[in-house]
Amino acid sequence: MAGAAVPLRVLVDMDGVLADFEGAVLRRFVSRFPGEPRVELADRRGFSVRDQYCSLREDLGEKVASIYESPGFFLELDPIPGALEAMQEMIRMQNTEVFICTSPLRKYEHCIVEKYKWVEKHLGPEFVDRIILTRDKTVVSADLLFDDKDTIRGAEQNPSWEHILVTCYHNSRFQLQPPRRRLLSWADDWKGILESKRRQR
Repeated sequence: MAGAAVPLRVLVDMDGVLADFEGAVLRRFVSRFPGEPRVELADRRGFSVRDQYCSLREDLGEKVASIYESPGFFLELDPIPGALEAMQEMIRMQNTEVFICTSPLRKYEHCIVEKYKWVEKHLGPEFVDRIILTRDKTVVSADLLFDDKDTIRGAEQNPSWEHILVTCYHNSRFQLQPPRRRLLSWADDWKGILESKRRQR
């Protein structure tokens, strides 16, 4: 149809954006290894929780990895406050396409199927059809990517999307250089970000 508006395509990450990965890791680590040193949420720095635990003591990296590599971990993650409501609202916005774009663990035995089951459980079957699993998000074409990883690299040096950094414990002190933007939480003005991007096109 001539003159039809091209939909705004939005990618939304899962862990740290829709699902509370960090909180679950800490709770389960304390439960399984109560006598070991741990990293409190307020002290998290850097994207990799494993690397930070390794910096406390080398063997702690393997121990914390055993938490999120275990069966049931991803399926049982709590939704981040406001995330599910925002996704349901976003998918119903006019001229907007929404996809969940998430990277599986390298040890993906449980992770992949549990991500699908989590989406079906919390967001319903319409979102299951909108899951993109990739180790390289730079090759996925979109207008916006909401993600808690502070720096996203891959095959494409200049991805098509604008990366909106979603605030999480590990990136709360990361300094963004203008014109980069941050979403403080799902209570923040995510709709304003979508509309401003729509106007820029």
